[in-house]
Amino acid sequence: MRFQRTAALMLREVSAFVRRNKQGPFLLFVSFLHVHTPLITTENFRGRSRHGLYGDNVEEMDWMVGQILDTLDAEGLANSTLVYFTSDHGGSLEAQFENHQYGGWNGIYKGGKGMGGWEGGIRVPGIFRWPGVLPAGRVVHEPTSLMDVFPTVVQLGGGQVPQDRVIDGRDLLPLLLGTVQHSEQEFLMHYCEQSLHAARWHQRDRGAVWKVHYVTPVFHPDGAGACYGRGVCPCSGEKVAHHDPPLLFDLSRDPSEAHALTPDTEPLFHQVMERVARAVEDHRRTLSPVLLQLDTPDNTWKPWLQPCCGPFPFCWCDREADPG
Repeated sequence: MRFQRTAALMLREVSAFVRRNKQGPFLLFVSFLHVHTPLITTENFRGRSRHGLYGDNVEEMDWMVGQILDTLDAEGLANSTLVYFTSDHGGSLEAQFENHQYGGWNGIYKGGKGMGGWEGGIRVPGIFRWPGVLPAGRVVHEPTSLMDVFPTVVQLGGGQVPQDRVIDGRDLLPLLLGTVQHSEQEFLMHYCEQSLHAARWHQRDRGAVWKVHYVTPVFHPDGAGACYGRGVCPCSGEKVAHHDPPLLFDLSRDPSEAHALTPDTEPLFHQVMERVARAVEDHRRTLSPVLLQLDTPDNTWKPWLQPCCGPFPFCWCDREADPG
């Protein structure tokens, strides 16, 4: 890869895709290389931020998002296109070198990338844009999930989600439009790989958001807020703690998950634990075995699947420099 070209090439592909498909419905998924190590940043943005290389990288991604929105505006598609900007996980706290933090930070939220339960690993931005349809500047304080993207897109496309399986996502449009007050996601299960680490209950009648932790990673060194010295915290094995009774937090009062509740400090402790336990059991009854897709063989580089602009396996041709 020629890293200095990636931003321009991605924007060129986005613009070409939009122009090719603007006459009908389209789904465009743009996965940035940014805010992820090795923090690929072009020269135009290096040294611009007060927050070092990570800040430079964020600023370039922000500019790229603006370029994509400008493309939609220029093609007359802004008022007919829903844009959803989000991330797949929180900042990677372990991505450090000397005194520099290269994986971002998660503010008041505990934990980070790879931690299936702590808020810092799973709470991500969700920013929507649809001029003329969604009111600008509105903030929704309701638990939603990236799994909600699927049924939302299906609904927008005039389709129907499969009826032969459990669909964990919910259509976000009623919540975004303000036609309903609450998310349909009453319970959310938080996994780390195949281990259920935590469960969340949105108790709407009380306005509470309870989080029950069954398993948490053992931070290293003692007293740290991450698993420094490793690439990411483990999901199972000797380096995780199993809690009996589980840890309970009320995120509506303690979003930093700093003070675990007990029967002495929370009168509803046992009631909440029992209700969440029933929800977990109901969830587990819906599960059925599937082929593992995240094992090592399925995630190893396969040269024959690599996009190749030259005779295989010589895929290092320079398409831009080669007029032929």
